[in-house]
Amino acid sequence: MNDYNAPKQLLRGKTILITGAGDGIGKQAALTYAEFGATCILLGRTVAKLEAVYDTIVAAGWAEPAIVPLDLNGATPKHYQDMANTISDQFGHLDGVLFNAGSLGHLSPFAHISVEEWQQVMQVNLNSSMYMLQPLLPLLEKSAGASVIFTTSSVGRKGRAFWGTYSVSKFATEGLMQVLADEYKNKPLRFNCINPGATRTNMRAKAFPAENADTLKTPADIMPLYLYLMGPDSAEVNGESLDCQPK
Repeated sequence: MNDYNAPKQLLRGKTILITGAGDGIGKQAALTYAEFGATCILLGRTVAKLEAVYDTIVAAGWAEPAIVPLDLNGATPKHYQDMANTISDQFGHLDGVLFNAGSLGHLSPFAHISVEEWQQVMQVNLNSSMYMLQPLLPLLEKSAGASVIFTTSSVGRKGRAFWGTYSVSKFATEGLMQVLADEYKNKPLRFNCINPGATRTNMRAKAFPAENADTLKTPADIMPLYLYLMGPDSAEVNGESLDCQPK
């Protein structure tokens, strides 16, 4: 899976929503999905970054994407319902979602976590996924074989000191994925998690400021697993939590 060699038109005709599409792994996933034939819906909070991704995709001659400027921290269920209505009107269905956007918070002892930070990280990393996914489910069910990918972390499988807020949000994300995978196990719609591992992103640099980023894999390096899980070759994979960089 991590050495997956995707057919050039793997995602042709598919419409895929990517959150956090303006930067890092989300940006690379959007470019990669577009390169392999998908029409991408780019969701993020910074319009200029989304427009830059849009321009790159159009300049390459790939399918024209759509842009959804949205701050997950402040978005309400109504915002997501309105978004789902717009996607329904424009595309009629949805073939995939990559929940990539995330908030790290501050690394600190549990006793020092503020209520405000706890709520913000949970809102972005967990609540927004639930609020967004509920109105999108009818669109995903219209697809012949839709794939939903959540982003997890090693600290979402085994708790780590000082990573409390982020770690708990990822444990909850794993649980959300497992519940949905079990509910839909007899349907074409499937749910899985990806753990990117140590990757050259701004979030990684924030967590490990002294680390030499040149030693890390780039977002482009880990795309084979993202392609595999989003495409039809993984149609039987459901309820799994997979590593881009297995040890």
